[in-house]
Amino acid sequence: MKTALFDLDGTLIDSLEDIALGVNLTRQDFGLSVLPLDQITTCIGDGVGVLLQRAIPELAATHMSQLRERQKINYMGHLLDHTVLYPGIKEVLLALKEGGWRLGVVTNKQAAYVPPILDGLGVLNLFDGIVGGGDSDKLKPDPYPLYQVAERMGVILDERDWMVGDHHADMDAGKNAHLKSCFCRWGIGKLGESSFTAAVERPAELLAVLGL
Repeated sequence: MKTALFDLDGTLIDSLEDIALGVNLTRQDFGLSVLPLDQITTCIGDGVGVLLQRAIPELAATHMSQLRERQKINYMGHLLDHTVLYPGIKEVLLALKEGGWRLGVVTNKQAAYVPPILDGLGVLNLFDGIVGGGDSDKLKPDPYPLYQVAERMGVILDERDWMVGDHHADMDAGKNAHLKSCFCRWGIGKLGESSFTAAVERPAELLAVLGL
């Protein structure tokens, strides 16, 4: 039985507007001006701590605990205002499940947000395990979250399995866990100098790449 592990933001879901809204509400809570969407985009991908360091540098060094608290409240209230699945993603997930694949989500996004988002978008039941930020003290590109979700799924990962994502942290995590990696070019992440097994332009291409 093959396993595919998916990143969340920029891979399964287009969540940029809601993430940016949460950040800007937090900035406003502390009397700071809002940032443009494209600037916040460059801050995403390495967990909430790094997001806040990059997006609210004025206060991150001195008020991180307060920023985290406000960001959690602000974002939790707007998880699904604009967030949607990328076109074709649900069909891909359904095809993989029907083909006998085990599916997991491994994201640096705080774990509390993930089930409500997936449930609201109608795909929570398609995943056999979820690991998010805060489920351990490790984040991608460390391979530990991949092993953690595999344990929750009741599977042992091997070189036939895949890590699918849009960010260099996803590609490096897959490599560090000795998995194949697929880079999703529709996402918001940056590849940097990371390598991958395959790359796709559209979700529908995933089925052929994964070998369904």
